[in-house]
Amino acid sequence: MPKGGRKGGHKGRMRTYTSPEEIDAQMKAEKERKKQEEEEGAALNDCQVEEKLRRPSPTPKTAMRTGLRREKKTKKVTELELEGPQPLSRREREEIEKQKAKERYMKMHLAGKTDQAKADLARLAIIKKQREDAARKKEEERKAKEAAAAAAKGLHTLSLK
Repeated sequence: MPKGGRKGGHKGRMRTYTSPEEIDAQMKAEKERKKQEEEEGAALNDCQVEEKLRRPSPTPKTAMRTGLRREKKTKKVTELELEGPQPLSRREREEIEKQKAKERYMKMHLAGKTDQAKADLARLAIIKKQREDAARKKEEERKAKEAAAAAAKGLHTLSLK
């Protein structure tokens, strides 16, 4: 037996079905209601139309309660317009914006205007200076070695004479 004992689950319940007569009655009532709404809409004079237009539109919650919610229109495949420019989806728009932002950043980076580019240039300047110092030091050591070698050669030749 499951933990907590047997609870009234959804299985085994009696199914209730709507009879065809009830469905037909509901359909007729719906058609009559739509006819009445159309007749009332045609009977409204200009003042009433303007008054309705001046009223604020219902909020989503009140629209759902009053039944004024806009229904989604579905189009058939034959009604779709394929020639005109298609609106981009949210993901496509975000992807394009992301690519444009990356391009802008790369332009600024190459121009040396971003923080990262400034840090890179400063680091490169330090490295360049260190390499110049190392090359100068190496050149001085080479010259000192040559001078020492020349001096040693000169002493060596003096001692032979």
